Amino acid sequence: MFDTLKTVAATSLLALSSNAAFAETKVEFWHSFSGNSGEVLDGIVADFEAANPDINIDAQHIGNYNDIVTKLQAAIPARRAPDAVIMEVTRYGLFADRGVLTDLTDYLEADPLKDELFDFAREVGVYDGKNFIVPFNSSTPVLYVNTAIFADADMEDVPALTTFDEILSAAQQVQAKLGDQGISGIAAPGQFARWGLIMANESDLIDSVSGEILIDAPNTIEAYEWMASLVHEHGVASVDGVTKENNGRDAFLAGKVGMMMNSTGNYRRSKTALGDDLLVLPMPCNKTCAAPIGGAGIGILSTSAPEVKDAAYKFISYAAGAGSNAKWFAGTGYMPINKHTKDQPVAEEALKGEPGITVAIEQLSVARGRPRPPVVTWMRASEYDMWQAMALGQHDVAQTLKDFASQTRAEEARTN
Repeated sequence: MFDTLKTVAATSLLALSSNAAFAETKVEFWHSFSGNSGEVLDGIVADFEAANPDINIDAQHIGNYNDIVTKLQAAIPARRAPDAVIMEVTRYGLFADRGVLTDLTDYLEADPLKDELFDFAREVGVYDGKNFIVPFNSSTPVLYVNTAIFADADMEDVPALTTFDEILSAAQQVQAKLGDQGISGIAAPGQFARWGLIMANESDLIDSVSGEILIDAPNTIEAYEWMASLVHEHGVASVDGVTKENNGRDAFLAGKVGMMMNSTGNYRRSKTALGDDLLVLPMPCNKTCAAPIGGAGIGILSTSAPEVKDAAYKFISYAAGAGSNAKWFAGTGYMPINKHTKDQPVAEEALKGEPGITVAIEQLSVARGRPRPPVVTWMRASEYDMWQAMALGQHDVAQTLKDFASQTRAEEARTN
């Protein structure tokens, strides 16, 4: 009887030990990727879980970057926040400043990954001297051209598209030749592209180093005047792309727009839609060559338990590693963030015969980070309405931007 009890006890302890060994740590992870990008992310998550059976990544598509900010702001006071979250590179400062995000500096300093990341990738995760996100998807805007539309508009040889005037001229020719067929010359630029065009005009919205608000600077006003003129003055960009930015992208993918300026993250879907008719060019160098670094990184909520934070960081490091980053780069068109990504077979294969990707990578030499203080989140959310009023010709550009700059300075003072 005693021996039987010992056997039962030993078996029970073994079972408990086995269950403990395979107990999962669950990490709720909010992200912004759907469609093809979502499928690639799902693959990375599955690979990680296969290598780490004790960790479950509960990856949830929440919506776009704006949706994540809005829903995170609502979830925090309700104590329904996730453990890890994708945060766009200009918006996370608001949450870092309020103590919502975990300082990842010690994690990253102890991780060999820190020496593998490109300088621009490492820099975008730093706010107030500390690391709060680790980059995952990085991008710049580029100029996409449908060469079949250009050929139909008597531009078999695509003209130079390096200045605002050259782009407008080409858009006008497309509009004049094909407008009666429902084809527009250019898609109205989305916010990411607008920021790039302002940089190309040798200005910025907020200086990334000094923090000076430049919304009402002369070169910023000039850039907005040109962008708005595409819609309300020259009629080469549809108003549909102003009221809903993705409409312009979708029209380009459907073969209804001659040009669009959009993220490199749209490369794969553009290539799939247009095939050999797709041409990728750098952003224009109107007064200077410059492009904003976009994309997002993954942060960890400060409210998560220590063991969950450890598990979340393990996933973050895996996702930014060369192998995962190569799969992400090859599958989506987002830029490499890891110095060793290009040496991975899947990345090497993706680069073969893909001049569009090469153009985007080369543009990284003139790309730079954007500001990330708390006021940027407010400024970016407010800019959409300002842009719509200017692009639709409802308000004067210069006066709108002067008022917007004053409001942004007041908001900055209020939140400091």
